[in-house]
Amino acid sequence: QVQVVESGGGSVQAGGSLRLSCVASGRTFNRYTLGWFRQAPGKEREFVAAVSWSGGSTTYGDSVKGRFTISRDNAKNTVYLQMSSLKPEDTAVYYCAADQYLSNSYMSQEAKYDYWGQGTQVTVSS
Repeated sequence: QVQVVESGGGSVQAGGSLRLSCVASGRTFNRYTLGWFRQAPGKEREFVAAVSWSGGSTTYGDSVKGRFTISRDNAKNTVYLQMSSLKPEDTAVYYCAADQYLSNSYMSQEAKYDYWGQGTQVTVSS
């Protein structure tokens, strides 16, 4: 069983930056593909970014490409989402998810992830 806890959310003005962190418990962190998803009010949850269990592959949703960067630190059991050039439409609850040895082909599919955090709110004002 893996517990996933996000942090780092908050309020920022458009054009600003935030870094989200996600800590996953357990000694097998390096076996887990890690993803970020977000859900805005009245909308379905959407894929933001993911990093493979090997760390060798990353993928991003179209709406955040070039602005967000995902990275992982296996020594700290932590995955980060660096968000820059934030827009009001980035406002959402951001969720971290984990799945063991998830194929790179499925990294953007939320249904493939077994473990989820409670989410952290990001609000971008214009």
